[in-house]
Order: sequence, then C-alpha cells, then structure tokens
Amino acid sequence: MSSLLVDNIGELVTNGAGEGPLGIRRDAAVLVEEGKVAWVGPSASAPSADRRVDADGAAVLPGFVDSHAHLVFAGDRAAEFAARMAGQPYTGGGIRTTVGATRAATDDELRATVRRLRGEALRQGTTTMEIKSGYGLTVADEARSLRIAAEASTETTFLGAHVVPAEYADRPDDYVELVCGPMLAAAAPHAKWVDVFCEQGAFDVDHTRAILAAGQAAGLGVRIHANQLGPGPGVQLGVELDAASVDHCTHLSDADVAALVGTAHSDGSGTRTVATLLPGAEFSTRSPYPDARRLLDAGVTVALATDCNPGSSYTSSMPFCVALAVREMRMTPAEAVRAATLGGARALRRDDIGVLTPGARADLIVLDAPSYLHLAYRPGVPLIRQVLLNGVPQ
Repeated sequence: MSSLLVDNIGELVTNGAGEGPLGIRRDAAVLVEEGKVAWVGPSASAPSADRRVDADGAAVLPGFVDSHAHLVFAGDRAAEFAARMAGQPYTGGGIRTTVGATRAATDDELRATVRRLRGEALRQGTTTMEIKSGYGLTVADEARSLRIAAEASTETTFLGAHVVPAEYADRPDDYVELVCGPMLAAAAPHAKWVDVFCEQGAFDVDHTRAILAAGQAAGLGVRIHANQLGPGPGVQLGVELDAASVDHCTHLSDADVAALVGTAHSDGSGTRTVATLLPGAEFSTRSPYPDARRLLDAGVTVALATDCNPGSSYTSSMPFCVALAVREMRMTPAEAVRAATLGGARALRRDDIGVLTPGARADLIVLDAPSYLHLAYRPGVPLIRQVLLNGVPQ
C-alpha cells in the first residue's frame, strides 16, 4: 500500500474537528494511503510514509468543490461582455449565440474546451467540478455534451432546459415535451443531475416542475437555477422537490429563506437544500450580489461556485469567487472558504470531499501563504502552490 505524508503544515483546514468553523489544526500533518486521508494529527507525531511533501509552514486546505459550471460550449461572447460594461443589461438572451456555436463544433473542439477549462480550474485548486450541458438543446447535442462532460467529471448535469431554442420559440410546450421525453432518455445515461433555468424568459414554474419530475423519475438528482434575474418560484419549487441545490438566489423573499430553513438537518449541521451563490455572475453582469449574510444568519448552508460559462461568468477561479464573496457579499473569509469546499460538497450531496478527515478523498491544496485568509486578503494572486487529487500531486 503506497503512502504519502504531507507534513510541516502551519495551518490545516479540515472542516472537521479542530479550531473554529474550519476545524483548523496547527503544526499538522496528513497521511494519505491509496488516495484517501488515513490520518490527521500533529506534525511531530506523524507516521512514516513512502513519500513526503513538505508544506514548509504553509496553509493546507481541502480542494475546492465547484458545484456549478457550464464547460461544454464553443465560441465566446466577449463582445456581449463589452456591451454590458458599456451599460447594456443582462437578460440571458445571449445563450442562444453559444447554442449556435456549440451545435456547429466538433466533438474534439468541445472536448478541448472542457479540458482547457478543467485544467485552469485544477491549477487554481478545484479538485471537484460539476459540469452541465445546456448549449446543445437538441437530443443529439445534449447527449454528446454530457458524454464529453463525463470524461472530465462524475458530477454531470442535464440542462436541456437552459432556454427554449429558436426553432421552438413559438412552441415552448413542444420543447418541454422533447426535453422530458427523447432528450432526457438520451441524456440520462451520462448524467447524475437534472437542472432547469427557472426564470422569466426561460422556463415557468409548471414547465420546470414537469422537467425536474421527469428527471427524478429517470433517477437523476435535482438542481435548479432560481431567482437570478428577479423574484420567482424557483427556490420554493426546489425545496418542494428536494433539490440538492438552488443556484443564484439573488432575489429572495422571506418565504424563500424560510423554505430553505425548513430543510434544516435535526443535528444542526445546516440545510439539506443548499443555496449556491455565484458571485462571478454578478461581477460579470453588474447585477446585485446575493445577500449571503441573510442566508448564513438564518442557518442556510451556502456554497460558492464559479458558474463558469462564456456569457455571464467566464471565470474558472474559485479563489476569485472567495475574494468576491468576502468583499461583496459580507461573508467572512472563514465562511467563504467553507462555502467553497464543504458547502460545494453538500451541494453535490457528497461527504467524501470538501473535508480533510480520515476516510475522505485526499484532495488537498497547499497555499503559497501561511493562512487561508490570504485567499481574500491577496485577491488575484496565484496562491496555489500544489494540488493533490486523489492523493496524487498534479
């Protein structure tokens, strides 16, 4: 059995037993065996191992868990971004531009984009990344998008209900029937989750419910884009359908927050339905940021994710999202780091990632800094010194 010891860790974030909400241990070490955390304890008491990584007093964290990303696409929308920066509002309509480019792309072109963006994210400390379809919007293109996504992640999401494509603009009911029938049948073998963009201009509550229920019946877990562009029924529908995550949550009513609170675990460990916040989208669209403070103070479990996509959040950087969350959403650095690691894991209903405790997957990052605080304190600086994925240095 091969083993690896990461020792001389100045500050270890475990998200388990330890100091404060991050379960910090100081002067610590982590023993990895067969890709999993086998032991955590004082560096001075560390067992021997076949190989060693000397953290040299730096901080070590669980790998980031990015639970919301759209990586399967072609082209870009830089001109749209420039127009928004000049004052044009974001409506979501540009998605159709990417649909056209994606349909025209070859499999190898789409695969190259996924690999490029997944590589960017890994170098910035993201060890788990959910990947959605949603830029094909035909039976064949959604199925191939998910096949390509599954090459890069086990966390794949069928988002055939991203927008109604142009050819169905006057027949939305027919498109929903297609999504619930042949498209879902072709996509489900390659997907773990189903998602819908429940928003004015995309899918209304009845269409959203029908698509998510069909996905559930096919064995997929539920996620939902909700309450991004304005108030709406998405968050409460997500709770009704036991969604793992409701994503965006920019415009919430008291009833929306109460619905999320109503999913709280009896042991006080947070809520079953996670509110996933995507500050990169607000940064890129000049929209109001979600009120993370309101959700956290109510006891809602919060995740941070990049929403990496070519239109409204073309970033693969979880450290950037951590810094935005602290600066713009009134999260403490500890809350933001927890949301970017353990929060993301819970948004995927995973207990083997987002933590550095015995039995967890050995996904960890070594910072070029003495503390996790530097992720927000030094925004834009490449602080990820080393990444271990399943215990293997990358």
